Amino acid sequence: MKVVLFCGGFGLRLREYHESVPKPMVPVGYRPILWHIMRYYAHFGHQDFVLCLGHRADVIKNYFLRYTEALSNDFVLSQGGQRVELLSSDIDDWRITFADSGVRANIGQRLRAVRGHLEGEELFLANYGDVVTDAPLNDLIEQFRASGKIAAFLSVRPTYTFHVVRQKAGGVVGSIQDANEADLWINGGYFIFRREIFDYIQPGDELVVEPFKRLIKEEQLLAFQYSGFWAPMDTLKDRETLEQLHDSGRPPWAVWLASGLS
Repeated sequence: MKVVLFCGGFGLRLREYHESVPKPMVPVGYRPILWHIMRYYAHFGHQDFVLCLGHRADVIKNYFLRYTEALSNDFVLSQGGQRVELLSSDIDDWRITFADSGVRANIGQRLRAVRGHLEGEELFLANYGDVVTDAPLNDLIEQFRASGKIAAFLSVRPTYTFHVVRQKAGGVVGSIQDANEADLWINGGYFIFRREIFDYIQPGDELVVEPFKRLIKEEQLLAFQYSGFWAPMDTLKDRETLEQLHDSGRPPWAVWLASGLS
């Protein structure tokens, strides 16, 4: 099953990086967060990727064109450095399509731009290039397939620290509640689509606005509520949190480590 990843944003809230690299290429450990997302999908058997490129597409292309497995895997060097024997491998079974989807395009436009790369796909997956999770992907796919619906996404608790204010008539505050305690669920990405999704996206539409409203009207949109691990990388603080989890040796999103794979 193909996986469309939206990789063209500017990442303006990560100002330390956005001029030089697109946000999906901001590192977590010694690999970009994009690699972690792709490795998650590959763990579940989905290794055919379509990258929707935009801002600094050259950085993403060059990273994979110059990818050296030995730099991120254990290996044995012999014959005076002439022979490298990899003890593990990352991407040898991945297929990656690099597609220009516009520098300033929104997510809906990016998805429309790669429609031609999804010919023959009854179902396909899609995601932002800056969020990680440990959700049981293939279980969700099977639930979605059985539902007969056109689209689905992961619904998660917000990770930000803020307070929800509820007001009464006249602006009187009725309550103030921490977001983590409130019954709030947000769009966490990790989309599953049937090909019919393109019938709901018109030129210029932002994916989760107009198209999703049309799907909601026809009761064709599912949200899988997930209370397990999910984290974005929107800010420098988010990156530092992910870096700390990575340095623990068992980051929650690295489901491939739990199975004994590198």
